[in-house]
Amino acid sequence: MEATIILPILKKKLAFLSGGKDRRSGLILTIPLNSDQTSMEELSATLDYLLSIPSEKCKARGFTVIVDGRRSQWNIVKTVVLMLQNVIPAEVSLVCVVKPDEFWDKKVTHFCFWKEKDRLGFEVILVSANKLTRYIEPCQLTDDFGGTLDYDHNDWLNKRLVFEKFTKESTSLLGELSVINDGDKSRSVDKDNLFCVCVCVCVCVCVSAGHELLSELQQRRFNGSEGGGGGGQAEELLAQPQVMKLLDSLREQYTRYQEVCRQRNKRTQLDEIHTKVMQVVNWLQGPGSELLKNHQAIGDSIRAAQALQQKHEEIESQHSEWFAVYVELNQQIAALLSAGEEEEVAELKALQQQLSDVCYRQAAQLENRQNVLQAAQTFHGTTQELSQQLDGLLSMLCADVAPADEASIQQNLKLLEEKLQAVEAGLTSLRQKGGVLLEQMCSQSAWSLEETESPAGEQQDNVQQIQSVMEEMQLRKQRCEDMVDVRRLKMLQMVQLFKCEEDALQAVDWLSELLDALLKTHVRLGDDSQETRTMLDKHKKFVDVAQSTHDYGRQLLQATVVLCQSLRCTTRSSGDTLPRLNRVWKQFTVSADERQQRLELALNFHTVTERVLQQESVELDSLDEVDSSGKALLDRLTMPIIFPDGYKHSCCFKRIVFHQNLYLTSVMHVKIVSYGQKES
Repeated sequence: MEATIILPILKKKLAFLSGGKDRRSGLILTIPLNSDQTSMEELSATLDYLLSIPSEKCKARGFTVIVDGRRSQWNIVKTVVLMLQNVIPAEVSLVCVVKPDEFWDKKVTHFCFWKEKDRLGFEVILVSANKLTRYIEPCQLTDDFGGTLDYDHNDWLNKRLVFEKFTKESTSLLGELSVINDGDKSRSVDKDNLFCVCVCVCVCVCVSAGHELLSELQQRRFNGSEGGGGGGQAEELLAQPQVMKLLDSLREQYTRYQEVCRQRNKRTQLDEIHTKVMQVVNWLQGPGSELLKNHQAIGDSIRAAQALQQKHEEIESQHSEWFAVYVELNQQIAALLSAGEEEEVAELKALQQQLSDVCYRQAAQLENRQNVLQAAQTFHGTTQELSQQLDGLLSMLCADVAPADEASIQQNLKLLEEKLQAVEAGLTSLRQKGGVLLEQMCSQSAWSLEETESPAGEQQDNVQQIQSVMEEMQLRKQRCEDMVDVRRLKMLQMVQLFKCEEDALQAVDWLSELLDALLKTHVRLGDDSQETRTMLDKHKKFVDVAQSTHDYGRQLLQATVVLCQSLRCTTRSSGDTLPRLNRVWKQFTVSADERQQRLELALNFHTVTERVLQQESVELDSLDEVDSSGKALLDRLTMPIIFPDGYKHSCCFKRIVFHQNLYLTSVMHVKIVSYGQKES
């Protein structure tokens, strides 16, 4: 039975072999029932066709039949199960009836199957779809039952139709070839040639279809159940030997037919081959060589080289037509040599040698020209890229440098170095590409001189062009390097400028901190002369530190001015920093001088007081001196610090004045008491 006869029925997918197997390696036959009325005649025809596919060996393992009744009624399921007894009673091992979620009456179904068990000859079980894996592995079930086996019914049916079509056509073609090979061989040459072409086409089409089919079957066989969309290995094990046997028979009959044709057309082929060989040789040595000789340029740009490449491809296309004739002639000569007479062999070998020498020589010239053009395109492309890199570097060098901070300068400097390195790498690559191109051109010149009178002047111009391009790029690169050196020095000076400005601002901040510390923390005057002297020494050191900071800041600002003059740019933040430095320094010197005078008055007061205390008899003049020095100190403490800009600073001394008044009053009181005691 052929599939085309019952094709409408097979398309309904009333039953199918998915390729899955049960745990006994038996094939799985699936019967998907639906709510529509199922025709038992169509189902029976489908089962008959499907059972004709597997081999007897596969059938001997038995079938596991899955009756999908989830979308059908019980009476239809029962009819199908009973029908299996008549269609495939011996081959069925197990029937799994997949029941719906709202299944039929258990008592009725169980009773019916139990009642028919002995008569059926096979076991029937009711199972839900999710429990079907208890009997069959999930990998052997299709996705309808929660399995992973891929099955495409339309694809299977198409492959089956292809197989049956190949079998039918190849069998018919074998019969025709057998009749031709065993029949009358007296036929005119022209008619035989035409008929030979037709037979050749038919055989090639049939063999090609057979190979495609065989390849498909072998691939699915090796992939196993994972190949999907097939009729299982039972079909494949049967189909592959049939296809291979038919292909072997086709080759055998066609080989015999070709031998008949060759014997009949040998003399005609010899004449035709000689004519075609001379046509190929004359064209390659004439117009072909002239085309190559007239196209030796390499172009002066990548666009020109691409145009030359396009022209060369046209030349190659013209040659390829003749090379195709050469291949065909070579195959014909080789075929005739294997079965020719002795005198024919000598003539064929001479023609073959002459044809091969000319074709190989011309092919070598085309390949050398192709290599030159490819090297020229690479060289021009590298030249263009290097030129763009040099233009970008030059544009960067010609642009004004006005970075906002040191980080941007460092970034620009890094970018400049990277561009210079890229240019250096590009020039190195250009030299390499130029060397390769010159080498290819020398090779081209060698065979050109051997074969033809090559235009040496054009080749020399090409060499000079390559060398001049490399020299020009070298000069441009050298000029850019000189400009890079100047720009690098300028950027380094700008880095130094920003550093000086930053350090100068830091010096101003340090000096401001010293001034703030002087005004807020350097307020004590000491409790005796020794402590006051110590404070005077520390104060001098403190002033020295401030002086060093001020000198450092001025030096940085002077360096900033020099760098700005060198860079020919206006003074940047140093124009504002210098007044700030001078203002803070003047405030510091005024405050330091005031602090110096107060410490000196305090030292004088402590010295006079201590001297009076050490006297055995205190004179009135000494007490007056103590009083006058104390009052002078008190008056000095009450005076605010007046900065050069007119600002008065006194708030930080209020508490000091209070304590100093209390201290001086107490000291004077003690001295008066001491004086009274001494008088008494």
